[in-house]
Amino acid sequence: MGIPRDQVLEDVSAKLDGRPGQYPVSKNRVESPPVIPQAKLASLEDRSKVYESLLSKLSLAPDHRENLLQRGLTDEAIQRLGYKSTPVIGYHALAQSLIDEGHNLFGIPGFYRDEDGRWTMAVYRRGILIPGRYHGKIQGFQIRLDKKMKKGGKFLTFSSTDKLDGVQGENWCHLVGPVREQILLIEGYMKADIVNHFTGQTVLAIPGVTSLNHLERALHDLTSLGVRHVMTCFDMDYLKNWHVEHAYCNLIELLAKQNLTFGTYLWAPDYNGLDDYIWEFCLNKGNLPK
Repeated sequence: MGIPRDQVLEDVSAKLDGRPGQYPVSKNRVESPPVIPQAKLASLEDRSKVYESLLSKLSLAPDHRENLLQRGLTDEAIQRLGYKSTPVIGYHALAQSLIDEGHNLFGIPGFYRDEDGRWTMAVYRRGILIPGRYHGKIQGFQIRLDKKMKKGGKFLTFSSTDKLDGVQGENWCHLVGPVREQILLIEGYMKADIVNHFTGQTVLAIPGVTSLNHLERALHDLTSLGVRHVMTCFDMDYLKNWHVEHAYCNLIELLAKQNLTFGTYLWAPDYNGLDDYIWEFCLNKGNLPK
């Protein structure tokens, strides 16, 4: 015989702690994290003004300058590109100096208010601050870290996600050089700058091969301005890394939907990046005979 229905209902009701229609509260219940107010992303115009002013207040450390010189950049190119070292102290003072100049930091990725309500910067690791520009205006920054993270690579986006009045830095595209009929598409802001420096070619960069969020929008814009052909030149590890290869296939699918033609540059796999290949193999690290 089964258990009488009335008995079942009575037993269940007893387990509800005398509150019909309520489930018992677990002692191990995990509380939801508090909602931290986030800012609305500022316009490109406003972001660029703040970032240009920030760069004017920073300097480039000697070891960072030497690193860039070893990659084939010149002092003139480094100055023109605006590379600076991330500050190691004085975050509040830097933020306040921007405010004193009349800038509003609300909605600027990388800035947020601390527990005392003071504006500060989300810089946690030392590295080189690399501007990502589009039609001359700074969209945001990548940071090339001095030391690789245990989980992740050597590049971070300057962002203040999940901070009070902070805002996420996004995977914006970086365009270096004038708009031409043919452009190169590469991974990494710094690589784009270096390849443009070596070749004079116009280069469009995304932060990573999986960072396609803003690429389609940029391609629509650039095709309307006359771009007709794209040559991809991503690091050669996509030939042996299935994860990168899969992302590359997604990229090809995206390009196939655009109103343009495209192809792929290949080079000796011993040189992972196109910048490495040109500098070490083609230019012999600047030691070509006169």
